[in-house]
Amino acid sequence: MFNLSAELNELTQQGLYRSCRVIESPQGVELIINGKNIINFCSNDYLGMANHPRLIEAYKAGLDKWGVGSGAAHLVCGHSSAHHALEEELAAFTGRERALLFSTGYMANLGVISALAGRGDTVFEDRLNHASLIDGALLSGAKLKRYTHADVGSLQELLINSTVNKLTVTDGVFSMDGDIAPLPELAALAKQHGAWLMVDDAHGLGVLGDQGRGTLAEFALGQNDVPILIGTFGKALGTFGAFAAGSEELIETLINKARTYIYTTAMPPALAEATRVSLKLVQAENWRRVKLNALITRFRSGAQQLGLPLAESRTPIQPLIIGDPEQTLNISNQLFNKGILIGAIRPPTVPKGSARLRITFSAAHEEKHIDYLLDALDQTVR
Repeated sequence: MFNLSAELNELTQQGLYRSCRVIESPQGVELIINGKNIINFCSNDYLGMANHPRLIEAYKAGLDKWGVGSGAAHLVCGHSSAHHALEEELAAFTGRERALLFSTGYMANLGVISALAGRGDTVFEDRLNHASLIDGALLSGAKLKRYTHADVGSLQELLINSTVNKLTVTDGVFSMDGDIAPLPELAALAKQHGAWLMVDDAHGLGVLGDQGRGTLAEFALGQNDVPILIGTFGKALGTFGAFAAGSEELIETLINKARTYIYTTAMPPALAEATRVSLKLVQAENWRRVKLNALITRFRSGAQQLGLPLAESRTPIQPLIIGDPEQTLNISNQLFNKGILIGAIRPPTVPKGSARLRITFSAAHEEKHIDYLLDALDQTVR
């Protein structure tokens, strides 16, 4: 018999037990939890789009036109003209031949990797890649080799000793550390060794690059440099869902082989309509990225003056490394009592000894929010 109670007790004793807080308000930088006003510093809504009135309006109009559900998988009868239009707009936005919608980023990564790699192939992954990328490699049945985080030399050693079909996979922006992968070097190395490169840009899309086109645009890398791009809508774009983008042949292969595409109900068409509007706003409203970067700079400057142990990051993800899981959870709870919501990120999400407060910023934050956060951290962390 499974002893679930013992497992849960052990997690609690180790400071690794997880539970959900119930949010009683729309997403934003100010939330209501248990009737209490809370400043939110743990959302991935980097551009403040999740509750944007234009997106709400588009969603409502989409519901009036399309109804609630899509009815079936894309390949059955669930692929509407709204889905098709969004795919075409995503391809143009990312500078690629085609794009393909998936219901979630996790499903996109599982589906793409397992469709392209199999027994006899090798998948090379950064040690700090998102769990969905690791799981995609495990699901594929290919040999998984993990290289030292952001270490091109470590990857090169692995590639030199491999002669099979090779797929190199990395996050663009690492979700728990906020640092950016060395993509130009990875792209050059992949070409040198005849490997494909896949980048999950979930946390870079909308935030980095010209018009928010993401981490690849930041480095002027195109489809020939990075053949496989994954992006999500549930972060900077403020909606829900994901996509893969690349060549005509890649997308046709995924349509025919990616099980998480073939056997999953399509996202609601109304949601696709809202995402189309979000994509336009992301490109048009550069002030959101300008303001976001100014807030990040203000926070990092203040944290440095206070001697807070921030990790190196110029993205909205600003990890404050604490180390001990119980201490991290305790600080998170103290901050909550001061009206601040920051997640306590603990193993196995991050390596042992690196439990942290994952602080994130949004263009919807104001300078007063940053200053209040710094004061609270000064009182609880130091």
